[in-house]
Amino acid sequence: MPIHPTAIIAPQAQIDPSAIIDPYVVIDGPVKIGPDVHIYPQAYISGWTEIGAKCQIHPFAVVGHAPQDTSYDGSETYCRIGQGTVIREGVSIHRGTPPGSATEVGANCYIMANAHIAHNCKVGDNVIMANSVLLAGHVTIGDKTFMGGDSAAHQFTRVGKMTMIAGKARLYMDVPHYMMTNHDGHIVGLNVVGLRRSGFTADERKQIKEAYKILYRDTRDFSQAIKNLAASELTELTQPLLDFVQAPSKRGIAKAPIK
Repeated sequence: MPIHPTAIIAPQAQIDPSAIIDPYVVIDGPVKIGPDVHIYPQAYISGWTEIGAKCQIHPFAVVGHAPQDTSYDGSETYCRIGQGTVIREGVSIHRGTPPGSATEVGANCYIMANAHIAHNCKVGDNVIMANSVLLAGHVTIGDKTFMGGDSAAHQFTRVGKMTMIAGKARLYMDVPHYMMTNHDGHIVGLNVVGLRRSGFTADERKQIKEAYKILYRDTRDFSQAIKNLAASELTELTQPLLDFVQAPSKRGIAKAPIK
């Protein structure tokens, strides 16, 4: 039976006939559930939330509930989950705070148990968040990032694509594309394993390594390092790295640990 008789479904909800809704699920509000979605027992989905095709939402997950933000006034705000994303037990993902705004999680992400994604976060595609990762409001996570268990990101932090965030890391500054952090959120190297697994060739990895060296090894003056990178021979892989470190930032760019 696609919808179990014990599930409580708001009349304005839109559920694809192929979706499976297990016992004691609560769908509260104008939620949209796409094809081949499986919502496991006792999950709670509310608000103006859209769940993409083939997602899994596991027991006790809370998706699209009101944000933990004292400025939220009850306005129509959104939560959007991309297709193929897996949301494990006890995860909480809240909708946006300002009227008309959204929290967005991309396609084919894997969000492990007890992680929290706060209001107005933007999580890219193919992101893996291990158990108990915490994202404060307005955090941006790039595609193919891996966040280790118990890591936490400060409000408005940006994390670039294909980064490796250490377990228990404290992210209080932006982490550029391709980088790897330690538990203090400092840059300690490149995510070489992630680059290799993503199919980057040896030459492509070399290009990124050269850019990394300019930013983090050639000088301790980071503003000068950015100028040096801008003056280097940029490629389609290193130009986005320059764009990231030159973009406006509310938190600043993470540095290498002080030795």
